Amino acid sequence: MKTSKFSETQIVSILNEAEAGMPVKEVCRKYGISSATYYKWKSKFGGLGVSELKRMKELESENAKLKRMYADMALENTATPCKSAAIFWYFCLDTILRRSSLLQSYLRHYALQNCGAYA
Repeated sequence: MKTSKFSETQIVSILNEAEAGMPVKEVCRKYGISSATYYKWKSKFGGLGVSELKRMKELESENAKLKRMYADMALENTATPCKSAAIFWYFCLDTILRRSSLLQSYLRHYALQNCGAYA
């Protein structure tokens, strides 16, 4: 997707020019934008000041950071029980089947493979 050649603060100042009384066609001609672009910007940024725009950007970045943290925690929590089960079975097999090394390695492999855990 193509990025805009105007920053968001520039867009807000362009919208403020039009709100101050300059006709929309003149504003569009002055900055080289279409009227569709102007109205799209107006629907997104209309009524916002520069300070409100900065606050909105801060909230969006904080929201993105929280979403990443949630996704990481959810991934950890889904992997942890399986890994814990594999470790549990590994130690159970170690204590019970110490004499039979072939059977022990088979059961260890089976427990780890079926659980999908990391060794």
